[in-house]
Amino acid sequence: MNDFIKMDIFFIVTTLAVVMLGSVVMLILFRVWRVLGYVEDISRELSEESALLRNDVAEMRARIKSEGFKFSHLAGLFSSRVARFWGKKRKE
Repeated sequence: MNDFIKMDIFFIVTTLAVVMLGSVVMLILFRVWRVLGYVEDISRELSEESALLRNDVAEMRARIKSEGFKFSHLAGLFSSRVARFWGKKRKE
């Protein structure tokens, strides 16, 4: 077999392998990019929810300081958490 034909076959096979490998790597990187976008959305929601929880706890502490400890304060905190979990609006 001619050496040039062997080289042509080698370069064609190598080019196809590199193109397929590049396509797979690009697909994997695209999926990782989308997952990182979801992680950013989740972290933003967690940050907002933690701020709301912080406000609820601060409100409960203020009521405990002014009125004394009552189980209704704990019940109010947990009911606001449950209402927010189920998507209902909390009474202000």
